Amino acid sequence: MLSFLEHKSKEDKELLRFLKTILGCKPKNILLYKIALIHKSCSHKDHKGNKINNERLEYLGDTVLSTIVADFLFKKYPHQGEGFLTEMRSKIVSRASLNKLAQKIGLSKLIVYSKGKTSQFISMDGDAFEAIAGALYLDRGYNYSYKVLINNVFSVYIDIDSMENTEWNYKSKIIDWGQKNKKTVSFQVIETIDTPYRKQYKVQVFIEEEPQEIGIDFSIKSAEQLAAEKTYKSLQEQGV
Repeated sequence: MLSFLEHKSKEDKELLRFLKTILGCKPKNILLYKIALIHKSCSHKDHKGNKINNERLEYLGDTVLSTIVADFLFKKYPHQGEGFLTEMRSKIVSRASLNKLAQKIGLSKLIVYSKGKTSQFISMDGDAFEAIAGALYLDRGYNYSYKVLINNVFSVYIDIDSMENTEWNYKSKIIDWGQKNKKTVSFQVIETIDTPYRKQYKVQVFIEEEPQEIGIDFSIKSAEQLAAEKTYKSLQEQGV
C-alpha cells in the first residue's frame, strides 16, 4: 500500500522505543504512527498520487485530544463550572503547551521535515503530537487512548494542578497594560494559511499601530493568545 513506509529502518526502532517508553504501548499498525511523523514539507505520494503526510491525523488528533482532556477534567473537578473547565482545557491543549510537551517527551526528534525551512514550522511539534494522538485512536480506540495519554503523558509531563494558577489569558493582560499606559493595543489577522483540512491564522499585535509579535494557530483566538504572550514577555524584558 505505502511501500516507502513499509520497510524497517533505524527510525522505526527509535519510533518503537518512543512508543514503548513514553506512551507505554505496543502499536498494532506502525504505519499510522510513521505517517503521524511526516510533516507536510516532506509529503510523499501514494500510487494514486495522493499526498501522504500527518495533516489528516493531526485533524483527527485535535478532536481526540480535546475530548480526552475534557473528559479527564470533568471527572477531576466534579464541582467546577463550565468556564473553569474550558479554560483549563485551553491551557492544556494550547499550541504553546503541546509544542513544549512534544519537545519534553522527545517526539520532536522523530519528526520528518524539510530541514531548510524550520523557521516556518512554528507549530510543527504540537501538530505531530496531535497526529500521534490521532494514530493512537485509530490503532487502539478511545478507551485505550484515554488511559495512555492521561496516565503516561499528561499526568507525568504536565503539572495539571499547578496550571490552575498559571496565567493564560495574555490577551487580557496586554490590553490591561495598554489601558494603564494609555496606549492603543489591537490584534489583526495578517494572513490566512490554507491547508487541506483546516486553516491557520497568523495574528499580529499592534501597539499604537506599531507592529509587535506574531502568533499562528488554527483559531483566531488561540493565535491572538500566542501573539499576546510573546508581546507581553517582550515588553517585560524591555522593562516597559
